[in-house]
Amino acid sequence: MLGQYFYHEIIRKTIVSFGTLFNNIYIRHEDKKNNVIDETKVGLSYGPMQKFVAKLEQQANLTKPIAITLPRMSFEMVSLQYDPARKTSVTQTFRTCDKSGDIKKVYMPVPYNIGFELSIYSKLSDDALQIIEQILPFFQPSFNLTVELVDSIGEKRDVPVILDTIDMQDDYEGDFTVRRALIYTLRFTAKTYLFGPIAESSDGLIRKVQVDMYTGIDPQVAKREVRYTVTPDPIDAEPGDDFGFNEVWEDFDDSREYSPTLNTDV
Repeated sequence: MLGQYFYHEIIRKTIVSFGTLFNNIYIRHEDKKNNVIDETKVGLSYGPMQKFVAKLEQQANLTKPIAITLPRMSFEMVSLQYDPARKTSVTQTFRTCDKSGDIKKVYMPVPYNIGFELSIYSKLSDDALQIIEQILPFFQPSFNLTVELVDSIGEKRDVPVILDTIDMQDDYEGDFTVRRALIYTLRFTAKTYLFGPIAESSDGLIRKVQVDMYTGIDPQVAKREVRYTVTPDPIDAEPGDDFGFNEVWEDFDDSREYSPTLNTDV
């Protein structure tokens, strides 16, 4: 079983989707008359916080010609854990169509939690607060991302991104010529799903669903009473077609039961 190649890029897509949440944040500076003096888009990069803090320490002198522009943000994936609370049966499958219309068999996905850290660096406290207030109201405490997890079958799912914790530190040492850095660290959990290989299916489309309803829950004494049957209209409709459904309700007063093997009432 192991060794069969497949790659849906689900983790990569989740990382990219998480980053896009924060790539359009701005800060503004105003004068005493509330006129906008300047507006700056906050830079966003993928990388660990320690990397950017090291750069700040190495370029701490404000008189150097090149330094990191603040405010700035960075994010990274920090953990990947299985989520047993969302577990489904490992043998449960469903059938779907790929983009060419072929029937595929897909096993139920495996739930995993991806941990992220978003770090915000700022020299001024007001700049950091502007950024924070543009993020926090959207997490109560989660925000849903719609991600196309498997392109080949068009599998899209809402991935909740949960804000777990918020930490703040004032990284300031030295005299007044040394650059100050306020650092906010926001930790998130993205509840995504990982899919296995997509298999070919020899089964056709389900074109009829039949449900028998009984008078009770005891299988020894309960009798069949109502049968509900639904079929697509037209019967030869394909997944991408515009079609409706035919519904039939039947009442029974006999003691017979439907046999799936014989495909008849016995």
